[in-house]
Amino acid sequence: MKVGAIIPAAGRGKRIGASVPKQFLEIQGEPLLHHTLTVFACCKLIDYVVLVMPQADVDKVGKDWLNKYAIVREVVVGGEQRQDSVYNGFNSLERTTDIVVVHDGVRPFTTPQMIIATVEAAQQHGAAITAISVSDTVKQAVDGFVKQTVSRDGLWRVQTPQAFQCGLLQQAFKKAKKDSYYGTDEGSLVEYLGERVKIVPGSELNIKITRKEDLVLGESLLSSIR
Repeated sequence: MKVGAIIPAAGRGKRIGASVPKQFLEIQGEPLLHHTLTVFACCKLIDYVVLVMPQADVDKVGKDWLNKYAIVREVVVGGEQRQDSVYNGFNSLERTTDIVVVHDGVRPFTTPQMIIATVEAAQQHGAAITAISVSDTVKQAVDGFVKQTVSRDGLWRVQTPQAFQCGLLQQAFKKAKKDSYYGTDEGSLVEYLGERVKIVPGSELNIKITRKEDLVLGESLLSSIR
């Protein structure tokens, strides 16, 4: 079984208020993307990584990332939206790839064990996502006022990694493109295709760095787990 990974790292860091793209922000002296790639390099099931970046970053630092990380097989240019970026990465996978893993470049606290569990679930079920059950009270609001309390039963907060049999994700991309459908993650594309997606337990530590507070939390997490 050959397993390739697509890591989209095309964010611009607007929400975090940074002067550089958030994937290049540093915790403990190294870019977020470095910490993410290090985990994938340590995972025995991952054969290679396709890194997706904006054109400017590919031109400026693409070769540096290729040369520094043996796990990175190719650096490709992203698209207008995240789904477009992942699709570009998908089209750069080796043809003999059986399973593809998609993971956020700014989610550096996944683990090799979580990646393996997701790949194994995708091998068995076709598609798998990591997620954690909702424990907070959830409200639906209209115009800033609570309309109703939503039942938490069956609600999950979705994370990455997500893994798919390549043929299945190819079908999902094809239908989404035909219908001009944009999902919030690759799992939603498979759902739109009408196929089932298996949930693999994620982790509260598997945070995505999107705000300034996340950087502070990330520094603390890195100190405690590595």
